[in-house]
Amino acid sequence: MEHRLSQRVEGGLPILVYKRGMPVATGMIRDASRRGLFIATDYSDVRLNQTIELAFRFPERSTKGHCTLSAHVVRTDDSGLGVDFEGVDNDGLTIAELVACLQEQASTDFLAGRFREHTH
Repeated sequence: MEHRLSQRVEGGLPILVYKRGMPVATGMIRDASRRGLFIATDYSDVRLNQTIELAFRFPERSTKGHCTLSAHVVRTDDSGLGVDFEGVDNDGLTIAELVACLQEQASTDFLAGRFREHTH
Protein backbone atom coordinates (compact mmCIF):
# COMPACT_ATOMS: atom_id res chain seq x y z
CA MET A 1 0.00 0.00 0.00
CA GLU A 2 1.36 3.41 -0.99
CA HIS A 3 1.56 6.23 1.53
CA ARG A 4 1.62 9.38 -0.57
CA LEU A 5 1.63 12.80 1.07
CA SER A 6 -0.09 14.38 -1.92
CA GLN A 7 -2.38 13.03 -4.60
CA ARG A 8 -0.78 11.94 -7.89
CA VAL A 9 -2.31 12.87 -11.22
CA GLU A 10 -1.59 11.03 -14.46
CA GLY A 11 0.43 13.02 -16.95
CA GLY A 12 1.13 13.26 -20.62
CA LEU A 13 3.02 16.54 -20.97
CA PRO A 14 6.37 16.71 -22.83
CA ILE A 15 9.28 17.92 -20.72
CA LEU A 16 12.94 18.84 -21.21
CA VAL A 17 15.53 17.81 -18.63
CA TYR A 18 18.52 20.08 -17.98
CA LYS A 19 21.67 19.33 -16.02
CA ARG A 20 23.94 22.24 -15.03
CA GLY A 21 22.02 24.48 -17.45
CA MET A 22 22.47 22.20 -20.47
CA PRO A 23 19.59 20.27 -22.08
CA VAL A 24 20.33 16.57 -21.71
CA ALA A 25 17.07 14.72 -22.33
CA THR A 26 13.46 14.82 -23.37
CA GLY A 27 10.70 12.97 -21.62
CA MET A 28 7.04 12.84 -20.76
CA ILE A 29 5.50 13.56 -17.38
CA ARG A 30 3.91 10.23 -16.45
CA ASP A 31 2.44 11.42 -13.15
CA ALA A 32 2.71 14.46 -10.92
CA SER A 33 1.83 15.82 -7.51
CA ARG A 34 2.62 19.01 -5.64
CA ARG A 35 5.67 17.20 -4.23
CA GLY A 36 7.21 15.73 -7.38
CA LEU A 37 7.00 14.06 -10.78
CA PHE A 38 7.79 10.83 -12.52
CA ILE A 39 9.33 11.50 -15.93
CA ALA A 40 9.22 8.74 -18.53
CA THR A 41 12.60 8.97 -20.30
CA ASP A 42 15.43 6.72 -21.39
CA TYR A 43 18.00 9.16 -19.94
CA SER A 44 19.91 7.62 -17.05
CA ASP A 45 23.06 9.73 -16.54
CA VAL A 46 21.94 11.13 -13.16
CA ARG A 47 22.71 10.41 -9.53
CA LEU A 48 20.29 10.16 -6.63
CA ASN A 49 19.88 13.54 -4.89
CA GLN A 50 21.28 15.36 -7.92
CA THR A 51 19.48 18.62 -8.73
CA ILE A 52 18.12 18.90 -12.26
CA GLU A 53 16.06 21.52 -14.02
CA LEU A 54 12.85 20.79 -15.91
CA ALA A 55 11.28 22.90 -18.66
CA PHE A 56 7.79 22.52 -20.10
CA ARG A 57 4.96 24.47 -21.73
CA PHE A 58 1.37 24.54 -20.64
CA PRO A 59 -0.81 23.47 -23.58
CA GLU A 60 -2.92 26.27 -25.08
CA ARG A 61 -1.26 28.94 -22.91
CA SER A 62 1.01 30.83 -25.24
CA THR A 63 1.09 33.86 -22.92
CA LYS A 64 3.01 32.03 -20.20
CA GLY A 65 5.67 30.58 -22.49
CA HIS A 66 7.81 27.85 -21.04
CA CYS A 67 8.09 27.21 -17.31
CA THR A 68 11.03 25.84 -15.39
CA LEU A 69 11.27 23.95 -12.11
CA SER A 70 14.17 22.52 -10.16
CA ALA A 71 13.99 19.10 -8.54
CA HIS A 72 16.08 16.44 -6.81
CA VAL A 73 16.34 12.98 -8.35
CA VAL A 74 14.89 10.53 -5.81
CA ARG A 75 14.47 7.44 -8.00
CA THR A 76 15.75 6.03 -11.27
CA ASP A 77 14.70 2.93 -13.13
CA ASP A 78 14.50 1.64 -16.70
CA SER A 79 11.33 3.63 -17.37
CA GLY A 80 12.49 7.03 -16.11
CA LEU A 81 13.21 9.37 -13.21
CA GLY A 82 11.34 10.18 -10.01
CA VAL A 83 12.00 13.75 -8.85
CA ASP A 84 11.04 15.68 -5.73
CA PHE A 85 10.48 19.44 -5.34
CA GLU A 86 11.26 19.53 -1.60
CA GLY A 87 14.28 21.58 -0.61
CA VAL A 88 14.64 23.45 -3.89
CA ASP A 89 13.48 26.97 -4.67
CA ASN A 90 10.42 26.79 -6.93
CA ASP A 91 7.35 28.88 -7.55
CA GLY A 92 4.56 27.01 -5.76
CA LEU A 93 2.01 28.51 -8.14
CA THR A 94 3.77 26.96 -11.16
CA ILE A 95 3.67 23.53 -9.48
CA ALA A 96 -0.02 23.96 -8.61
CA GLU A 97 -0.79 25.06 -12.19
CA LEU A 98 1.08 22.05 -13.58
CA VAL A 99 -0.90 19.61 -11.43
CA ALA A 100 -4.19 21.39 -12.29
CA CYS A 101 -3.32 21.32 -16.00
CA LEU A 102 -2.64 17.57 -15.87
CA GLN A 103 -5.88 16.97 -13.92
CA GLU A 104 -7.80 18.90 -16.56
CA GLN A 105 -6.04 17.00 -19.34
CA ALA A 106 -6.80 13.64 -17.68
CA SER A 107 -10.49 14.47 -17.18
CA THR A 108 -10.80 15.71 -20.79
CA ASP A 109 -9.16 12.51 -22.07
CA PHE A 110 -11.47 10.42 -19.88
CA LEU A 111 -14.60 12.23 -21.10
CA ALA A 112 -13.47 11.98 -24.73
CA GLY A 113 -12.99 8.23 -24.28
CA ARG A 114 -16.44 7.86 -22.73
CA PHE A 115 -17.97 9.84 -25.60
CA ARG A 116 -16.26 7.58 -28.18
CA GLU A 117 -17.56 4.47 -26.36
CA HIS A 118 -21.13 5.70 -26.63
CA THR A 119 -20.95 6.81 -30.27
CA HIS A 120 -19.54 3.58 -31.74
